[in-house]
Amino acid sequence: MNNVLLGYSIDRQFERKEAVRLVRLALSVDNSDPETLALACVTLAFVAGDYESAVEMADRAVALNQNSFEAWHARGWVYFLAGLPQEAVRSFERGIRMSPIDPRLHVSLTGMGMAFIELRRFDEAIVAGKKAQRQNPSYSSAYVCLASALAHLGRDADAREAVARLLEVDPTYGISVRIGRAGQTNAKLIIEGLRKAGLSPTAPR
Repeated sequence: MNNVLLGYSIDRQFERKEAVRLVRLALSVDNSDPETLALACVTLAFVAGDYESAVEMADRAVALNQNSFEAWHARGWVYFLAGLPQEAVRSFERGIRMSPIDPRLHVSLTGMGMAFIELRRFDEAIVAGKKAQRQNPSYSSAYVCLASALAHLGRDADAREAVARLLEVDPTYGISVRIGRAGQTNAKLIIEGLRKAGLSPTAPR
């Protein structure tokens, strides 16, 4: 999954199929472990677009362990990808309360920021994106969040600066790259914001 999402994959289609195969294998060994369910649901959502199964697994993961950062974090991404940003925000907030200094907090903050964009809560998206950026300045998705939210608010210079920072971290990033890595998600306002911010439709040459 990470090979696909982070752009490391040589054969993206093979990696997607392999990720799903390994999820099925893991679940055949133990389908009642909350950490396994958390990783499985987010993988199915990202690489297979199987939101119905992913949501069911995410809900089961948090029911099995309501104190698991991993479970709430995964549930946040699954609900975001499934087009339910309000529930995604609630999940990310719960996970952050569970582990307020987690080393992967920047990923949750970015997910929450992207969900805020889809809710048209652009100021809150910027706050979340900036927190994510401060925690991990090399995390490209934080700049995706910032660029889109800033562009929606008409802060064009700041949005272009965020795009510039994004391309410093990930020089191959373009709108088609985002869609190719993460699949056709329900994040239409994020894509619209990236276009307003001046991000290239295709990967820069």
